[in-house]
Amino acid sequence: KALDTLAEDALAATPNTMLFNMTGQPAISLPLHWSPDGLPIGTQWVGRFGDEATLLRLASQLETARPWADRLPPLLG
Repeated sequence: KALDTLAEDALAATPNTMLFNMTGQPAISLPLHWSPDGLPIGTQWVGRFGDEATLLRLASQLETARPWADRLPPLLG
């Protein structure tokens, strides 16, 4: 693909993350719920510039409240 279409393709694939990649703000995506099919439903959290620590504390607290490390979606097919 041409170089000028790469940003458009990236924005189309991940429209909610590019802004924070460009501004340098910390952001994190966390699975907080599961669909009836067992697939993760995620949320995105954005922090203040340079404040990754707050997001990591939030992630730790949410994982303690709703553990997801051992939850795997069912295999397709």
